[in-house]
Amino acid sequence: GKSQLIRALTKYFLITKRMQMMRKLAPTGIAAAEIDGMTIHSFLGEQRNSGKPRTIKPGDSKLEKEWRPIEYLLIDEMSMVGLTLLGKLNRIICSAKHVDPQVPFGGVNVIFFGDYLQYRPVYDSPLHTDFSLPSKKRQGKLLSEKEIQQRVARSLILQMNCVVKLTQQMRTEDLRYLQLLDRLRRGQCNYDDYELLQTRVVGQPSIESLHDSPWNKAPILVFRNEIRTQINNKAAIHNATQMGHPPMVCVAQDTCKGKAIEDAILLKKLLELSDSKTEHLPGLLPFVPGMPVILTQNIATELGLINGINGIFRQLVYHEESISAENLSEMFPNNTQYIRRPIYALIEIVKSKIECKLQDLQPKLIPIPLVEQTFRVDVADILPKHKKPKSNQKTILSIKR
Repeated sequence: GKSQLIRALTKYFLITKRMQMMRKLAPTGIAAAEIDGMTIHSFLGEQRNSGKPRTIKPGDSKLEKEWRPIEYLLIDEMSMVGLTLLGKLNRIICSAKHVDPQVPFGGVNVIFFGDYLQYRPVYDSPLHTDFSLPSKKRQGKLLSEKEIQQRVARSLILQMNCVVKLTQQMRTEDLRYLQLLDRLRRGQCNYDDYELLQTRVVGQPSIESLHDSPWNKAPILVFRNEIRTQINNKAAIHNATQMGHPPMVCVAQDTCKGKAIEDAILLKKLLELSDSKTEHLPGLLPFVPGMPVILTQNIATELGLINGINGIFRQLVYHEESISAENLSEMFPNNTQYIRRPIYALIEIVKSKIECKLQDLQPKLIPIPLVEQTFRVDVADILPKHKKPKSNQKTILSIKR
């Protein structure tokens, strides 16, 4: 399959002692870790959501040094690479190699791996975008710089001069399911495919109850963050009860203009906000030893500590005096312990690439530090009527959590 082919190419460059000539990139941390490569954003010296593009200056010695030996570029999961990102990569390579911008990728040989139709890029146009089709949005308007660069990137894709199709599915051994996937891809599913999928519905003879293994540990997919939070909280409470431990909840520290929030009602409302409104940092986060967790940020891609990697929570390290029994939420039982000053969490990440044991820690046990975010909230949306400002003007607070 594709993964085996990338491993074989890597082995070839290693055996021929030319690894310095090749780089492996991918659009996400998970994909980069799978091929022992880097994310495209990291290689370009940018953060994905920073909004600050890397500035390229003539004679950038660091940039030139990075690219000088590189002659081959392997890009995996090409469907998630958008035209804007590809155009940016092309510009930086041409600048680093000191070549005519019309030379595709500065003369570097680029090999794309993946499936155009697998996933769409995030906030970008797919590589297969057809700009020859008429667009109502652009009629009579000049193209923006971004749109021009997207067309440049599209022209690069059209210059690919060799395509190899991998036709044998290596991951799926179930023949009926494999045939279903093939028909699904071509939009030709039939009633037999529908009936096959129905056998996986809970309540069918093959799946009698979600209480039985392995279904009691299966991920549950939902459409709303609020539902996800409630399910996770109930699971944490249930598991803590099964283990005979009081539930342990980490409390977010909210400040406004550098000062702690003293209004008890406002503080309670902020802690209850959905994390979709607080830059994905919940106000109350329950922990139970042994619970599965997922990293949501790239900490060190080269060590496998990447966004999306699975781990197991083992221990929360905190200041002893920060434990409180005050009931902050009706969602948790009365015996819940609230931790107000956590220091870090110890997470077991089996797939991490840290080969040595960290000082005073068991193998594969990684300390995950606290993160900080700032979000804005309208006071009128969260306070009760008698507490709302009398003015009709919006009162926006900038909260640091």
